[in-house]
Amino acid sequence: MLLSSSSVFPEPTAAAFEMAATVGYDGVEVMVWTDAVSQDAGALQGLSDHYGVPVLSVHAPCLLVTQRVWSPDPWERLNRAAQLAETLGAPTVVVHPPFTWQRDYAKNFAAGLAEVQQRHPDLSFAIENMFPVKMAGRWFVPYTPGWDPTETGFDAYTLDISHCSASRIDALDMMRKMGSGLKHVHLGDGSGAGRDEHLVPGRGNQPCAEVLRSLVARGFTGSVALEVSTRKATSRPAREKDLRESLEFARRHLAPATSAAPAITRA
Repeated sequence: MLLSSSSVFPEPTAAAFEMAATVGYDGVEVMVWTDAVSQDAGALQGLSDHYGVPVLSVHAPCLLVTQRVWSPDPWERLNRAAQLAETLGAPTVVVHPPFTWQRDYAKNFAAGLAEVQQRHPDLSFAIENMFPVKMAGRWFVPYTPGWDPTETGFDAYTLDISHCSASRIDALDMMRKMGSGLKHVHLGDGSGAGRDEHLVPGRGNQPCAEVLRSLVARGFTGSVALEVSTRKATSRPAREKDLRESLEFARRHLAPATSAAPAITRA
């Protein structure tokens, strides 16, 4: 079970390694963002070695706030994320579908992704399901060709349960649509409120437990990363309490998994 560094925000990337070690996570997913440490392979390797927590997935800088990280060119950002993952020994790179205004990137996304994959054959580039957004009382989809990557079809996917909630779709149905291409899961809950909540699993109404148990039943060998919002935590102990509760939830429902899948359960 991995801890996404986004789950400790607004604390920095370094804090994610410390808390992962303290609470007992098996590894870290690095969200590459404006924190310089998240962009630096040497710094990340140093943290990994110091705390004894490996980096097992890298989230490419695809957010609105990371459009200038490394480069304004989305292909350069994706290539740098792949190089970072390869250097750190992380097998998975999480990628969002292109934004609608990234016309050239979107037009060539499938072909360009295939080229990046050829250069990094040992990595999985897992495209994440997203969600519609409501602005000024109207819904729109800020992704091209849409928020559901299975409609286009890719070799690898990331299932984000909180995004399923924001899209008001069934996470189990999305998991089935992803099929054998499912390589990575972002564990987080939602209330179905139509916005991305990233609640601690068990605090919303999404089928988080059912998804985890289904992973075990299908012999899933990919990775699961906790991606929750703890920004309202008033202290480090309060944040760690949420992370510990989440880890206990995940381990309880992934209990039948064996040490053959170290990203899911502790070896």
